[in-house]
Amino acid sequence: QVQLVESGGGSVQAGGSLRLSCVGSGRRDSFVCMAWFRQVPGKERERVASIRSDGRSSYTDSVEGRFTISKGNVKNTIDLQMNDLKAEDAAMYFCAATVGGWKRDCSLATYTAWGQGTQVTVSS
Repeated sequence: QVQLVESGGGSVQAGGSLRLSCVGSGRRDSFVCMAWFRQVPGKERERVASIRSDGRSSYTDSVEGRFTISKGNVKNTIDLQMNDLKAEDAAMYFCAATVGGWKRDCSLATYTAWGQGTQVTVSS
């Protein structure tokens, strides 16, 4: 059974940094796509960044240049380095992964495995 577990959320002042981590298990091979999504109450879940198993990554415009998604040293782990955090970055952050074959574009893929989320709070 595929399982994703996030860690690293917390509270930070605007302009500060946080690093989120996600550990995936239950799959012998590498997930083709892994991603970070975020959601605030009353709004749709938003893809923040995604990374393919070959290292190709993409970001939503609002975090470009401030956030960096990377693959961990252990298979099926990813990190999200968040710098210069803004109040609008506050949300529940979820790790997600695709289950299946190759995906041409991870930013458009359907993610079917999800973690429980980790809360990020940004105070101004």
